[in-house]
Amino acid sequence: MNRRLDVRRAPPGLALLGLSVLAAPAAAQDAVATMPEVVVQSRRFEEQRTRIAPSLGASSYEIDRATIERLPQGANAPLNQVLLQAPGVVQEAQGDLHVRGDHRNLQYRINGVILPEAISGFGQLFDARGLRSVTLITGALPAQFGYRTAGIVDLRLRSGAQDPGGSAGVYGGSFGWVQPSLSYGAAIGPMEYHVTGSALRNERAFEAPTPARDALHNETRQFRGLLNTAYNLDDRTRLALIIGTSQARFQVPNVPGQPAAFQAFGFDAFDSARLRARQSQRSSFGVAAVQHARDTVDVQLSAFVRQSALNYRPDPLGDLLGTGVASRVNRLNWSAGVQGDAAWRVAGNHTLRAGFFVAHDVTSNRSSSLVLPLDGAGGTVDAPFGIRERVRVRGQLYGLYLQDEWRLTDRLTLNAGLRLDHMAFLRSASQASPRVNLVWRATDTTTVAVGYARYFTPPPAELAAAPDLARYAGTTLQPEVTRADAARPERSHYLNIGVRQRIGTNLTLGLEGFHRSVRDMQDLGQFGAAYLFSPYNYRRGRVTGAELSASYRRGGLLLYANGAYIRSEGRGISSNQYFFSAAELARIERGWVRTDHDQLLTASAGVSYAVWEGATLGSTLTYGSGMRKGFANSGSVTPYLTANLGFSQEFELPRAGRWTARLDVLNLFDRRYQLRDGSGIGVGAPQYGMRRGVFVGLARAL
Repeated sequence: MNRRLDVRRAPPGLALLGLSVLAAPAAAQDAVATMPEVVVQSRRFEEQRTRIAPSLGASSYEIDRATIERLPQGANAPLNQVLLQAPGVVQEAQGDLHVRGDHRNLQYRINGVILPEAISGFGQLFDARGLRSVTLITGALPAQFGYRTAGIVDLRLRSGAQDPGGSAGVYGGSFGWVQPSLSYGAAIGPMEYHVTGSALRNERAFEAPTPARDALHNETRQFRGLLNTAYNLDDRTRLALIIGTSQARFQVPNVPGQPAAFQAFGFDAFDSARLRARQSQRSSFGVAAVQHARDTVDVQLSAFVRQSALNYRPDPLGDLLGTGVASRVNRLNWSAGVQGDAAWRVAGNHTLRAGFFVAHDVTSNRSSSLVLPLDGAGGTVDAPFGIRERVRVRGQLYGLYLQDEWRLTDRLTLNAGLRLDHMAFLRSASQASPRVNLVWRATDTTTVAVGYARYFTPPPAELAAAPDLARYAGTTLQPEVTRADAARPERSHYLNIGVRQRIGTNLTLGLEGFHRSVRDMQDLGQFGAAYLFSPYNYRRGRVTGAELSASYRRGGLLLYANGAYIRSEGRGISSNQYFFSAAELARIERGWVRTDHDQLLTASAGVSYAVWEGATLGSTLTYGSGMRKGFANSGSVTPYLTANLGFSQEFELPRAGRWTARLDVLNLFDRRYQLRDGSGIGVGAPQYGMRRGVFVGLARAL
């Protein structure tokens, strides 16, 4: 089931970011001379790579480059904001996303290669400027997709052959926002490259803990860079190298007027507006791949390495007086692996696909906690002392799959496959997972897809921990519950049915329904001062939902709207029980509770229109009925509706080249809304959405 959100391709000059120094003038002349042949080869290799791992009956929603450029923020938008325009995607704080009632559990693929998620998530690792398209694949996934199964975020990067040239620009406005950026791409003989980079400084490090327009102590400084290169050895073989990095420092926002709950070092009062907690996040990755096509066979072999780190520095005295604990947290994860995928067109009606995946992870956790001892009556003694802990966790993940795409008739296709997965990480587990999809093209305008998938989802290696709870007995860091079973792999049965209807040549409608029955359902929560998620399992889980989508395109006009109903519930806690109070555990054991990220109704909509030559007006809407709050997630926060508006204009200046100016207004009506109120299972603090912001940008084509 393919749903594509696109408009007519934007002119090449819209690409943002450039490093013209990478190509000397003579080399540029050679590139121009060979460009048509290189472009044809680049497109052919992309088509061959798509044949290796197609969506095959799963629900696919694509947002292409031209659409990204025409909506508010354009290429300056972070990846998570782009994905919010897809059906069933719920926004979370810190750039996180929930897809179809799941927390994270997203698999990110860059040009077909699996890339493990970073400790701090993936939603803000990329901005849109380096992307050719973003496709969200959900539903009953075919056998080549394993491990993270709530959705596949398929990122297609811009290439030097198909996206030559670049731009340099700056974007900024409200909240002290300043974001310079560069991009450039070119083809030189058999080699092509595309490089992007951006820096960011603003006063919106994290979501504000109060409804005030500006939060105290909330500055961030960030840098993102991405390099995509490829070299054609011949007409059949291509080597590719992709390198990316994200480096960020954050101040942790303060809530003024908070009273001291403890006494330490002789102090029993503090000014909570002057706290100085900080957090830094770093993530870098590299991918090397070789792709080969010969007659009826397409093959890609790739290797990846990714390092991710998170460091939290508390305000020692302030945190100790306020919460009784001041913990310095350092987490480092290193991941490396090899992936192989192949497609063999055995006959006109049969295509076999097979592949493997091997990954090794090492996660290092170091903490240094300043705590207070407890007296015999449960009170505290003003005698702070430190507890240090170091834990290293190693793990491996192995997978194999085989799949057959069988065209039963011209209008009916059966996709059947099997995955074999094994994990050895804190605990060992394996599973054989059958997958089957049936796609029926009932008419030239109507497509029906029915699918079943068995899923095996290992715990997130980058978030693994094995705490020694005995160290904290008799202190303010002592948990009420002292059981800490290791996180378990999630096992689920997934059913999906979808219908897509095209009306005329401009309007497309879609309807999807799904149900997931789960054992050891995974969830994540923030259980400390650091902005860091930790995994746990519900013994049983169930998720049911439906999605509606519509898109209309005619000339320079694009309209789309998506709506989703999703209910996500869990019962019983089967791992990391120490995160919870005894009362919470008892309530979750007695009956079903809504998961913290459950949002019953979610909707998004957008419009863009080419108002005159070179000018585009675009707007987006996002609605949410509110995620959960209260004891055992018994309530929900207030519903919200936000609107964004954007305008861009291209123009030429004599002897100064081609320029693009843009004006964006985010949260147009300045709605005050909460994503979290500080209560609920695994919710660390109140978090409010961004108030109205006005931003301008100017970029020059290179």
